[in-house]
Amino acid sequence: MAVKKSDLPEGEAPADIAPATGFTPAGAPDQIVPDVDPSHPAVDDNPRAGTSINQNRIDFNDPNLTDEQAVEKNLNETAKS
Repeated sequence: MAVKKSDLPEGEAPADIAPATGFTPAGAPDQIVPDVDPSHPAVDDNPRAGTSINQNRIDFNDPNLTDEQAVEKNLNETAKS
């Protein structure tokens, strides 16, 4: 016997949440979930609080560089700062 959506217990029906259309600066899908309260104590609504600029820098690997070139480039940039 097939189970119809109307036969499912409350909360077990498929969610009707639109797919993400973009990404946040942190890389997470930018998607609205209607029943999440960002002010709830179990939700970290500011995960970058108390972090430094260096901790929030994004380090992209350049696929055009060899491993040796990438290390040399990073060492040179570190020496400059």
